[in-house]
Amino acid sequence: MTTLPVTNPSTTTTHKKLTLIQLVFLIYFEVAGGPYGEEPAVKAAGPFLAILGFLIFPFIWSIPEALVTAELSTTFPGNGGFIIWAHKAFGPFWGSLMGTLKYVTSVINLAAFPILCIDYLEKLFPIFASGLPRTLALLFLILLLSFINFTGLNIVGYTAIILGIISLFPFILMSCIAIPQIQPHRWLSMGQTGVKKDWNLLLNTLFWNLNFWDTVSTMAGEVEKPKKTFPLALLFAVILTCLGYLLPLVAVTGSVMVDQNQWESGFMAVAAEMIAGKWLKIWIEIGAVLSAIGLFEALLSSCAYQILGMADLGFLPKFFERRSRWFNTPWIGILVSTMITLSFSYMEFRDIISSANFLYSLGMLLEFASFLWLRRKFPTLKQPFRVPLRLPGLVVMCLIPSAFLVLIMATATKIVFLVGGLMTFGGILWYFLMRLCKSKKWFIFKNADEVEVGEEE
Repeated sequence: MTTLPVTNPSTTTTHKKLTLIQLVFLIYFEVAGGPYGEEPAVKAAGPFLAILGFLIFPFIWSIPEALVTAELSTTFPGNGGFIIWAHKAFGPFWGSLMGTLKYVTSVINLAAFPILCIDYLEKLFPIFASGLPRTLALLFLILLLSFINFTGLNIVGYTAIILGIISLFPFILMSCIAIPQIQPHRWLSMGQTGVKKDWNLLLNTLFWNLNFWDTVSTMAGEVEKPKKTFPLALLFAVILTCLGYLLPLVAVTGSVMVDQNQWESGFMAVAAEMIAGKWLKIWIEIGAVLSAIGLFEALLSSCAYQILGMADLGFLPKFFERRSRWFNTPWIGILVSTMITLSFSYMEFRDIISSANFLYSLGMLLEFASFLWLRRKFPTLKQPFRVPLRLPGLVVMCLIPSAFLVLIMATATKIVFLVGGLMTFGGILWYFLMRLCKSKKWFIFKNADEVEVGEEE
């Protein structure tokens, strides 16, 4: 019978695994965290194309990525996710490179959320605008959120549920209040006369708001009945995310008429004041802070468990798989990810996003290739969830988002190309450095465990 490597899930009985509802909100925060950040799409191309983008893009990007994640996460339900997929498809070099690209993408992206959090706090407390107060606030916030992550994934899961409900509710309320003010013809606007369309901004905004569906796969070993839970959680998370973006966008574009250039990040809070009053604006700004916290917690968990998974697979020294004896969390992974995040947290927000998008695109191209190759390599493999298409259909399903990934990379700046090239080269060097460490026995490495695919835990 075909056997494939997966990493060891948590076996500690005193710590509960993630339930369906916890996983739904963790995925939601991995991807979106609310409609914060969708506003530049309207600035880039006007209401009609922004709405159309958030309607169509999930079908050409989010759903294919979610389907790939559902099939491969249920086939390999261990902490390692996409690393295991590339490893089994193309060998240890590509597994290691996938791990490096995805990890660097995540920690760079992770640095963006405390910055967003402080940016929204700055609107309520101007003292955080610059200087020492901003620096100290950023440092304190990152350390505090990292400590919360250290206290346990189950706590992070419950926190995600609470933060998700609190941050989404004001948008639901705003959308309901806006209904009498909506004028449907405004949805058809292609933008103001004389305002040039920024296609690059539109595509990057859609991509930024609707990616990272696969990141949660690094925690598959911590999920209760992952083979059944993952497909359902991804389905509910896709629905929640798409509605969370579309409903506020339709409500605001239909009820508020302002200069197109005002549609910057954070405009939803301004629109809330125009629709319902200052009280709702303040609530949405507080919701933005809570959303950024949820995004940080979910992504930090994925980073930490990815490090644990790489140690389990033998890509990192064995001590990286150590867990806290109190909370059963991968404390070394949390510590390493936090320190790297601190080093990136003082970059410009735009540079963070562009670099993360580029590296993520490289990793996703490898992920789609791994998915197709595994289907070809193991056509009769027993799988708890299987995308209901044959190989030619799967090729088409993956080619469409892959074309978009190439487009994203082709429009990157020279600085982003340089960062992407250096990080990729660094990932290659890291693989050979770890091989040298193994051969010289400088560190202890763990070999991947072999278990039967399809075997129930």
